[in-house]
Amino acid sequence: MGLARRRRALGYSQEELAQLLGVDRTTVGRWETGRIAPQPAQRRVLAAALDIGLHELDVLLDPLSAAGEGGADRRTGSSPGPLSAGDPDDMIRREFLRVLTISGALAALPVEEVEALTDGVRRSNPADFTRMNGHLWQVYRLARSKGSVSPVVRDQLTALSEALDGPGSEARSLLGAAADLFQLAGEVAFDANRYADAAASYTLAASVSREVDAYDLWACALVRHAYVEISEHRYGQAAQMLGVAERLAGRGDGALSTRHWVASVQAEAYAGLGDLGACERALDRAEEVRELPSDGGSRGWLRFDGSRLVEERGARYVRLGRLNLAEATLNEALHHMDLASGQSLRRRGAVLTDLAAVGVKRRDPEQAVVYGREAAVLARASSSGYLARRLRSLSDEFGPLARDHRVAELGAEIAALQGAP
Repeated sequence: MGLARRRRALGYSQEELAQLLGVDRTTVGRWETGRIAPQPAQRRVLAAALDIGLHELDVLLDPLSAAGEGGADRRTGSSPGPLSAGDPDDMIRREFLRVLTISGALAALPVEEVEALTDGVRRSNPADFTRMNGHLWQVYRLARSKGSVSPVVRDQLTALSEALDGPGSEARSLLGAAADLFQLAGEVAFDANRYADAAASYTLAASVSREVDAYDLWACALVRHAYVEISEHRYGQAAQMLGVAERLAGRGDGALSTRHWVASVQAEAYAGLGDLGACERALDRAEEVRELPSDGGSRGWLRFDGSRLVEERGARYVRLGRLNLAEATLNEALHHMDLASGQSLRRRGAVLTDLAAVGVKRRDPEQAVVYGREAAVLARASSSGYLARRLRSLSDEFGPLARDHRVAELGAEIAALQGAP
């Protein structure tokens, strides 16, 4: 079937595509053999994942029906004919409902904070959703536990879905807010190590952004999706996705820092591929963000201002095995953090984890334990799934060092962290 060929051409296994879409692998298999067809809400997400339009998807699913040959359409029971995007309002409502099913509540925010935010959302007119989303991004960034923001994001999704269902609703005017909010939902899921949920949210964000030619939003959704690939060590796929994001950012608003963020994440993918030259060139492009105005035209969903480039450069050097460069750069990053105020626990913990990784690669148990334990303390304090995941990857590299009782104890601490996979 054409669907299977397209999947293989993009490098996906059935399991990987199923995870991306939030369905079972057998469902993908049935689509490919023609036993069942994707539901309307799944079609748009599937088309986005395969990087094709809805009509092209129809052709892959059922060439004869899409070409107008044959009898009734097996999906609808009606006479054949092209299945276009259909009713945009209905399609978007269905996608919101799908995301609502995967954005379940985790730990709650303080009651008074939840009530204040949700009351504000319920009072909002559709035109206010972008402003409310910006406020939610700020709450997300300041929250010690990223998962605690999930109930508020869920409420905002519900309110936006209800606005689309309301009388006189114009779905297109809300799509930008929808793409923004899907990315935030994905961030919450990603921090909790729910990769399938995160990937589904980012795919929806990219799909909705494409509907309204919101190139910067679209590019940022792909960047966030690339992080999922990087976390699974699929650096080649991440680099391909980031190449698309780079082209989209080139069509976006030159006053925004989108293209510089793309370059920063490209550096991480190239480091994973072992390409020092490409990594350095990408980091140099990212450094050009400093030439933008101080706010870089930032948005809630885009906050790349170059302030993290020192620590990111250090992390890339760790990946590439340039340990002396990595250690000097990461210590510089820590020094900057010590001078600044209000730094996130997750961000500092990531730098400490990278310094511990330098110790592991040098087979220096003292360095690995000192930095690793401090990072584990921050991971517990923040309940960060991201830090727990980074530390678990660190412990997987202990190897012979684990014979040292101090390293073994650190491994046990890491294994006990909430959110560790």
